[in-house]
Amino acid sequence: MSRRQKPKPKVSDAEIPEVGPREPCPCGSGKRYKVCHGKKKRAANTFVPRPFEGLPSEVDWVALREIVPAATATVRTTEEYGGEEIMIATVLPMAYGALHRMTGEKILALQTTVSSGDASRDAAAALEKILESEPGATIPAQSMAGVGPRLQDMLDLEQPFDVELHEGFDFWLADEDDSNPEVRASLERANESVIPTKRLPNVEGAYWCRIGDREHLRWVLPEEEEKLLDAMARLHAKRELHVGPGTKFIGTFRACGLVVPVWDLEPGAEAEEIEDDVSTLRTKLTEALETEEPLTDDERRARAGIVSRQLTLR
Repeated sequence: MSRRQKPKPKVSDAEIPEVGPREPCPCGSGKRYKVCHGKKKRAANTFVPRPFEGLPSEVDWVALREIVPAATATVRTTEEYGGEEIMIATVLPMAYGALHRMTGEKILALQTTVSSGDASRDAAAALEKILESEPGATIPAQSMAGVGPRLQDMLDLEQPFDVELHEGFDFWLADEDDSNPEVRASLERANESVIPTKRLPNVEGAYWCRIGDREHLRWVLPEEEEKLLDAMARLHAKRELHVGPGTKFIGTFRACGLVVPVWDLEPGAEAEEIEDDVSTLRTKLTEALETEEPLTDDERRARAGIVSRQLTLR
């Protein structure tokens, strides 16, 4: 008479070791690793090159995630997720992923200290938790690429994404936070590091900033990279890749799958003084994007020069 086998103890996904793709999965399912927990691990490490694509004003989502120090915007979840208003913030105190104020206001951060290959899924994971939380709750930043909803699944995509910039992080404070010494200390540290930044209201994705004694334009552009670089090269070859007299194109960096060109501005230049010139450049860039003729020799050289000017954001 055969003995009855004892059931195997349950093992969490995190405890499953990696093995060869064709070997039996260590979880005991009888399947090959590549179609069992290997598949799950691949999904968890999925890289999404443009995580905010499909959201209203993708360029501003990218800006708040990568280049703007202190800003907020209001979004609304779909009816499936309660139809609730959520404040989106660049940063929260103690690097929280989200917080639920005693007043009922729910705030979701975009700039956090943890990240996976999908910033949208990370933010959505924190949003899921804050929607289910009680007032007073704080949610750690989440790193949750792979299975699960993304912001594009949870938010009302018909609502515009209107950004409000702040001179500092005083928007963190609500009545119940005023006496919290940790929040106060975090606020003071954050305010000391703020880079003055302004959004050009009539040019999507364009942000003026002052770093030290220099002024810059950082412009998040939504176009596909290769086509955009061609268009910029056409203008650069004609010496038209500028935003007015005394300005200089200094290079580009990538942020959440988009190209962000940067210009040095005239010393002391304010955001209001460059807006017309940036609008003019936007018109020229749009026209250049519509050109389908092959690049000339001068334009190819200009493109090579643009590509070589890779900047680092931090």
